[in-house]
Amino acid sequence: MEYSFNHQYHYPYVFLNDEPFTDEFKEWTSNVVSSKVEYGVIPHDHWYQPDHIDEDKARANRDAMVRNGVIYGGSVSYRNMCRFNSGFFFRHNLLQKYRYYWRVEPGVEFFCDVDEDPFVFLQENNKVYGFTISMYEYESTVQTLWETTKEFIKENPQYVANDNALGFLSDDADGESYNLCHFWSNFEIADMDFWRSEAYMKYFEYLDSKGGFYYERWGDAPVHSIGVGLFARKDQIHFFKPIGYRHEPFQHCPQGDIHRKGKCWCDQRDNFDYQP
Repeated sequence: MEYSFNHQYHYPYVFLNDEPFTDEFKEWTSNVVSSKVEYGVIPHDHWYQPDHIDEDKARANRDAMVRNGVIYGGSVSYRNMCRFNSGFFFRHNLLQKYRYYWRVEPGVEFFCDVDEDPFVFLQENNKVYGFTISMYEYESTVQTLWETTKEFIKENPQYVANDNALGFLSDDADGESYNLCHFWSNFEIADMDFWRSEAYMKYFEYLDSKGGFYYERWGDAPVHSIGVGLFARKDQIHFFKPIGYRHEPFQHCPQGDIHRKGKCWCDQRDNFDYQP
């Protein structure tokens, strides 16, 4: 990130964790970046399983997922993370002064020089969400997410945007079923004012009240994707094709002239976009 992009722009970094960062971590991270760094602790209620969840029911469902070999099926902390990223990160005190963000996960790789400022691009083109990789979700983790979404839309039709991206989310003209497509949200460059909007906040609160983050394993990727797919116009969603990116085990590697112009060092044959 620093080598590929931020050494030119010096945007601040914000690190968030459910417990205080060590002095060693703060010293190391602040020494390797070229800009201001802030470190925050996530409020307890934004991270931990809420009191309205029936833990016996949640535990039974986790155990069933473990028996069925569902990835992270038994993890409460993973569910905490998904719920936090779905509905709380943009509410953190340290982020209130910002509108746009670039989500960066531990261990990811960026393969190309990013010379065009993606934040300026979003602002100048009225985009609210940018991605590099899209894929299918595990059906067993979101069994009731779409039905719950349809219930919300039935009660709140005013929030659905004209010319939205329903066609990305459903193969049915009327949106009867969810095709499991989602933007892989470990990479996001997006507008937090969209997440802070009445439409998305009401949607998240509705989802949270149903308990699916814990009774199933609703991820922030399908939740964000459905939210932006329904409440934004499809022309407000952007594929950052020139940004080479890897989060194990998948990567987006720009192709052809874009690869050359970006001085990318990823193998063009290893590109999730074009895998059957």
